[in-house]
Amino acid sequence: MPHTEGDWDYIIVGAGSAGCVLADRLSADGTNRVLVLEFGGSDKSIYIQMPSALAIPMNTSRWNWQYESEPEPHLNGRKLHTPRGKGLGGSSSINGLVYIRGNPLDFERWEEEGTRGWNYASVLPYFKRAERRAEGGNEYRGGDGPLDTCYGSLKNPLNQAWLDAAKEAGYALTDDVNGFRQEGFGRMDMTVRKGERCSAAKAYLRPAMKRPNVKVVTGALASRILFEGNRAVGVAYEQGGRHHEARANREVILAGGPINSPQLLKLSGIGPAAELSALGIPVVADRPGVGANLQDHLEFYFQIACTKPVTLFSHANLLGKAKVGARWLFLRSGLGATNHFETCGFIRSKAGVRYPDIQYHFFPMAVSYDGTSLASEHGFQAHVGPMRSKSRGSVTLRSPDARDKPVIRFNYLSHPDDWEEMRACVRLTREIFAQPAFKQWRGREIQPGEDVTSDEAIDAFIANKVESAYHPSCTCKMGAADDPMAVVDSELRVIGVEGLRVVDSSVMPSVTTGNLNAPTIMIGEKGADHILGKPLLAPSNAPYYVAPDWERAQR
Repeated sequence: MPHTEGDWDYIIVGAGSAGCVLADRLSADGTNRVLVLEFGGSDKSIYIQMPSALAIPMNTSRWNWQYESEPEPHLNGRKLHTPRGKGLGGSSSINGLVYIRGNPLDFERWEEEGTRGWNYASVLPYFKRAERRAEGGNEYRGGDGPLDTCYGSLKNPLNQAWLDAAKEAGYALTDDVNGFRQEGFGRMDMTVRKGERCSAAKAYLRPAMKRPNVKVVTGALASRILFEGNRAVGVAYEQGGRHHEARANREVILAGGPINSPQLLKLSGIGPAAELSALGIPVVADRPGVGANLQDHLEFYFQIACTKPVTLFSHANLLGKAKVGARWLFLRSGLGATNHFETCGFIRSKAGVRYPDIQYHFFPMAVSYDGTSLASEHGFQAHVGPMRSKSRGSVTLRSPDARDKPVIRFNYLSHPDDWEEMRACVRLTREIFAQPAFKQWRGREIQPGEDVTSDEAIDAFIANKVESAYHPSCTCKMGAADDPMAVVDSELRVIGVEGLRVVDSSVMPSVTTGNLNAPTIMIGEKGADHILGKPLLAPSNAPYYVAPDWERAQR
């Protein structure tokens, strides 16, 4: 017999970026009793808290579900690493600490795709409510929210070379990629507070855990949602080999992310009827969109050898790392206090594209993001990839057992337009690195290599070397109730049942332009107001930039 746990108002499954926001906002007035179920454990580790150590938690099974894709047919059958945060803070505890909200036109597109009330004017106030920007708030930015953001020091001269080269190539600089104008090149915000990672756990969950009406259970693997008729009334979960059931008086909220939320919905009988029936799972609601519409960003590393010893490679030896680590441990400053992604860029791949569809992260060392290959020489790189791939994938069940990892198929580059965008990424990046600003630093092209110029050579390079940017999303998409592929409505309620919502990046109808942590936190903020039935924040009338000649010019 399962052990039955008391009566909660809200049960949140997953203590990730959105789940932490919900735990704080739903419990803030002290009246609602909130239970948070998280399969991982504590986030208290210097590897998580030290920004420059980000590759360690991202590749440690203690903090990562260690998912990988099925063999990708267009990438020579490669299985791609698909890290997902496991533990308090979820992926915000293992990500690259980049704070990018997305382009205003992403949210205009969401509304066109059937999500009423999620246009830019409606979501901007929630981005602002979440944020405490080191430089202060303004019409676009928040100054007193829970989530700290700041800029890097830009001390490495290669960051300035990157911005100068972009300008020489004919691109504009922008004061704030998260403000009026995303398009262009500029500084990149990071989620850092006083030299430490500011995860959603630090910003939202830790304050909430001090309240007597909040309980966080770690090591809890949710196995299914409990229903009475078509109303969700609780969650069954395993912890330490024991079966438990927790009951919710008001709502069950899934915040497990784009892989785990569709998996749990399906295990609970909500999903494509044929898939569920084939596994012997009784169908509660036939929703074919659950686990469909999987989207992600791909990227590759465009690497150039550096002719002077100014890159981070100088610190990549044991002594260098010890010095960086010691300074960070004692002072929370120096190279350990940054993610080193301090400059970025957003451009359009060709004329006729209305807003940026290519993103750059500049990095003053030549190394793989996941830490699998060590830097072997002084170099620098741009992470570059398209933002609105037309390929769609899926998350399906491997078995009816919650302990079995689901089947993740991205179908990367299955649409011909995606290859065209990748070729543009190679050629446009090579042009930026060829500018005079890099002359004193520029050595040979390590990757792709100067001979990789034809479509065929670029395609072969991409198939072998492209990686996920770790932005899976859209598997429980928000949409109109009459959209057969929609999973949740505009208030994030699961269509076809009662008392159940999904609040995480899986509800995006389409992936945003940039990294996903900031928009996921925004979804948590706005979702909390929907759940509590509060009046929504007043829409913003802040304008935003669209290139006036986008129809005829690429820059």
